[in-house]
Amino acid sequence: MGLISELKLAVPWGHIAAKAWGSHQAAPVLCLHGWLNNANSFDRLIPLLPKDFHYVAMDFGGHGLSSHYSQGFPYYHQNFVSEVRRVAAGCFLSGASQDTGTARLRPTLTWLHAFSALKWNRFSLLGHSFGGTVGGMFSCIFPEMVDKLILLDALPVVLDTNEMDNLLTYKRRAIEHVLQVEASRKPAQVVSPEEMLQWFLKNNSHVGEACGKHLLQRGTTQAATGVWLNRDRRITLPEHCFDIVGKELFVQYIKNLQARILFVKATEGYYAVRRENDADRESIMFGTSSLKSVLKERFQYVEVPGNHYVHMNQPQLVADVISSFLQSKERSPVPL
Repeated sequence: MGLISELKLAVPWGHIAAKAWGSHQAAPVLCLHGWLNNANSFDRLIPLLPKDFHYVAMDFGGHGLSSHYSQGFPYYHQNFVSEVRRVAAGCFLSGASQDTGTARLRPTLTWLHAFSALKWNRFSLLGHSFGGTVGGMFSCIFPEMVDKLILLDALPVVLDTNEMDNLLTYKRRAIEHVLQVEASRKPAQVVSPEEMLQWFLKNNSHVGEACGKHLLQRGTTQAATGVWLNRDRRITLPEHCFDIVGKELFVQYIKNLQARILFVKATEGYYAVRRENDADRESIMFGTSSLKSVLKERFQYVEVPGNHYVHMNQPQLVADVISSFLQSKERSPVPL
């Protein structure tokens, strides 16, 4: 199954970029990438999935080929959840884009300019890491819109019992960082492609070299003397953005889920928002047991060998279980 089109979905601050596979008439699946990644995250997995679905992988705002948020508009978890709602609802038209950010959009496939979005009333979500938490929160807030939710190495809500005492500190740092970056007005740093790759791999130890190159294809822009990162520099540490909750609120949130959920846990993946807490698996264990208790037969848990980027490094290890889940005839009840 080959990529059929690149999409541009209009939003008030510019556009959300996305890429699509499969027939528009097929059941829709929206794919959400991880923190500081982009839609290329799913290029190796989607060709292995059932061809009777329509897959759309979007770049979150400030990532990949999507527009950066306007000055003064911070990147908070709730805003990314809102992006999913914007992309999923509305309609789009073919046509040339007038967006001033078009110059850095390089794909050779047909671009569609959207004045609203995809006009999906009900769809499935496939989210990796941060994308899983965004998809999970969306599924809690708009439960009637989500049929199935597939989580790749992520709980549907960010649960980390080690961080409760630090939340106000993270909120303060997030505000101060945004103000500092906006005040500095420093241009993006241009480095050689090899330097960029080595920096990326150093900061993303679970990503193989080939996958790193593939993410950087969409995550960088070519300049005369090298490349620079597309992502917005106001986006920093995940704990500055994530809506981290405790056990009580986690259970309260998941009680609102109507979707059937598949949680694919990589055995060598991550277990906490901050790597310093990764040895403590209490949050994952509590989250998994709570999902099983609350959702019962609507929840499926599968462990696969591999690290946090197993869906890119070894997509065949997750493709079968995802395919079976998508093709299952058991569906969430449609609200009247």
